[in-house]
Amino acid sequence: MTVPRSRGHSAFLQSDRPQIERGQRMASYKPVTAALRVLEVLAGVNRLGSRANVAEIHHVTGIDKATVVRMLETLIAAGYVLRDKDQAIYRPTGKTLSLGTAYDRHRIVSDIVSDDLADFRQQIGWPSDVALFDHDAMLVVQSSRNNEPLHFKRASGFRAPVLATSLGLAYLANCSESEREDYLARAAADPAAWNDIARNLPLLNVKLAAIRKQGFATMEESYSRSYYESKFFSIGVPIMTADRIFGAINVIYLKSALTEKAAQDKLLLPLQEVANRMAVKLTGSAAF
Repeated sequence: MTVPRSRGHSAFLQSDRPQIERGQRMASYKPVTAALRVLEVLAGVNRLGSRANVAEIHHVTGIDKATVVRMLETLIAAGYVLRDKDQAIYRPTGKTLSLGTAYDRHRIVSDIVSDDLADFRQQIGWPSDVALFDHDAMLVVQSSRNNEPLHFKRASGFRAPVLATSLGLAYLANCSESEREDYLARAAADPAAWNDIARNLPLLNVKLAAIRKQGFATMEESYSRSYYESKFFSIGVPIMTADRIFGAINVIYLKSALTEKAAQDKLLLPLQEVANRMAVKLTGSAAF
């Protein structure tokens, strides 16, 4: 039995599901449904932040509320989640940090790009994210949104859907063919709404070719509508050299302040320049 999923599931939850990589041996047993559910609930608590109540966790996971409550109680007993005494809100504890102590690639990249990212924010006046491709999502490793309103903040560790964001599309259009094929095979089997285009490869290939030709990608309108109430938009470019791609960087702006064309005219060249500087610094780093 597998975990039931709805088309509205958020990509960060889809991204956290373990996958079988090419060359790995397929397990001889079925995944433990309860284990998958508790991981999805934990990911939901982490992503939702101050909005992590039972109703919101149910909404983003598709798991029924009674099961969500049982999973939360399990996580509380294990020390990974606590319940706010004054509100029906759940929060991750410091113990969750122990789950990622062996993964430090993002920290290395974050340290390398942080100064350039801060300077870029000062130069253009709009915030940006730097992200790495992480199996089936773009993992944000550094952001200059720190002083933005709460609804606009994005902490390091956010997993952005590949096929809906300028970060993901910029990366996917420029990565190796084998990496792209491996990812699209996984995405096509994933029912998340963002992945619909992965099931229409002719259309997707035309889209990716256009991104390569123009040198940048833009956020999908549906993503802007779902996450930012259609108030924000973004442009993304790959962080790459002639023979290697490292990640992607975007710039996010208010649609009421800049038209799409004005944003491209004003922001694209500086964005490409900072991406090139980052690529030079990342070449030969311990992260790659």
